[in-house]
Amino acid sequence: MKLFDTTLTRLQESLDVRLVEHNVLAGNIANSDTPGYRPMALDFAQAMAAAHATDSADALSATSPMHLGPNGAAADSASRAMTAASALVSDSAGTSPSFDGNQVDVDRTMAGLAENSLQYGASAKAAGKKLAILRYVVSDGAA
Repeated sequence: MKLFDTTLTRLQESLDVRLVEHNVLAGNIANSDTPGYRPMALDFAQAMAAAHATDSADALSATSPMHLGPNGAAADSASRAMTAASALVSDSAGTSPSFDGNQVDVDRTMAGLAENSLQYGASAKAAGKKLAILRYVVSDGAA
């Protein structure tokens, strides 16, 4: 049995992408009264594929806090999964615009936010269970 498999890495990527999706959905809700606002969206499957691709690619490591990442921000300010997911945020089709041109459907966005929150919690719980298993193994089975 392989002790350190890719499970924790995938769960970390999932948590990072879910955080980006939460920020996108929260931004849509915050702009639900902004005239002419078009909602933003993130395709989770595509973002996870991009996060996996950037994780497996050779990356430069920052040896100083003064180093900048590829997007111009501090190198350690965001994970590669979050950076990859943020790059995939795009305009959503939305619904038919209201009188002021706003296309945010608050009910659907709130439902998406609730679903994303449940998925985030499930990923966090799975990561906790995986770490508990590793802790059990390291302690020689002592609870």
